[in-house]
Amino acid sequence: MQSLLAVDFGNIFVKLYESMGFVQSQDWQNYVMLLISFVLMYLAIVKKFEPMLLLPIAFGMFLINIPGAEKVLWGTHPEGNNNFDAVENRGLLWYLFFGVDKVIYPPLIFLGIGAMTDFGPLIANPKSMLIGAGAQLGIFIAFILASVLGFSAAAAAAIAIIGGADGPTAIMVTTKLAPDLLPAIAIAAYSYMALIPIIQKPLMKVLTTKKERAIRMKPLRQVSKLEKILFPVVVTLVVGIILPESIPLLGMLMLGNLFKESGVVDRLSTQAQNGLMNTITIFLGISVGCKAKGELFLSVNTLAIIGIGLFAFVMGTIGGILVAKLMCKITKGKINPLIGSAGVSAVPMAARISEDVGREYDPQNHLLMHAMGPNVAGVIGSAIAAGFLLACFAV
Repeated sequence: MQSLLAVDFGNIFVKLYESMGFVQSQDWQNYVMLLISFVLMYLAIVKKFEPMLLLPIAFGMFLINIPGAEKVLWGTHPEGNNNFDAVENRGLLWYLFFGVDKVIYPPLIFLGIGAMTDFGPLIANPKSMLIGAGAQLGIFIAFILASVLGFSAAAAAAIAIIGGADGPTAIMVTTKLAPDLLPAIAIAAYSYMALIPIIQKPLMKVLTTKKERAIRMKPLRQVSKLEKILFPVVVTLVVGIILPESIPLLGMLMLGNLFKESGVVDRLSTQAQNGLMNTITIFLGISVGCKAKGELFLSVNTLAIIGIGLFAFVMGTIGGILVAKLMCKITKGKINPLIGSAGVSAVPMAARISEDVGREYDPQNHLLMHAMGPNVAGVIGSAIAAGFLLACFAV
């Protein structure tokens, strides 16, 4: 009883009050970011815009911007030292973000994507690679625009990769070239991937004629198992020799595909597609979201990055469609230009949009498998573009 009476309840309540988030942090930016996180959660849950990634990103953003939560969830920096490894009293989010900082998560995501991808349509129609290459136009135009607007070469390269419409690639390039820009670039990349139907459909209709949209393409040839097994090996070897920087992404993509096509490691293929992919997706999303702190995210640079990213994505779509239109002319109407929009890397959503728009003009016209060729070519193209940018601008 005496020990209870000896407790200084007044001091306890003072400490409790001082530990409360609204006392520790008065930054208005945190509250704005909380509102933004609610909007993203709404888009993910209600509108179903890329929910597998947008929801964990939004919740990571929500957690880190709760006033006072950062030092518990992340840790504290020594005075004047913002180095990643210098954090003291490291929290859960610091350890989760380690996989982003050390570029572990993006290649593992590509491993899962490879295990889920059928390169058959690309092998059956190798010309699709030209469309995938054309869709990388957005990356290089955005690089020029970002440079003109005053961003450093490394930062401009990181911003430009948004045009590839590939979240893991954007995260990997940004982590190596401009880590301070990671929240804006990653959220822009995933947001535009989620908004593909809204962004691409008007462009597809403006850039193609009604007659072109109704073109029916011949069924693709059957691809042999040997071709499917050799493809990932040959592509990795050829691209790896030319651009070794692309190997972390491209190599894991092709390893996952080799798991799938070999037919001898079904358990590994299934794990890469499901358990591993889902786990890494959660960790990656939360890790990216937790870097979107108010004082860093709400800036003129962030608005510029989001704007340039949208421009890059639009130009990538236009580049793919224009190459497909050119191929349509050369082949005298054998290629439907709608498949050009699938040249961006967002698999398989972009290919489905090509199918949807084509069927609006001819319900019996099925373009999905034809669009998958440029779509998977876009995945390879974005990995190659990332390797090129890293080779040129990484310190």
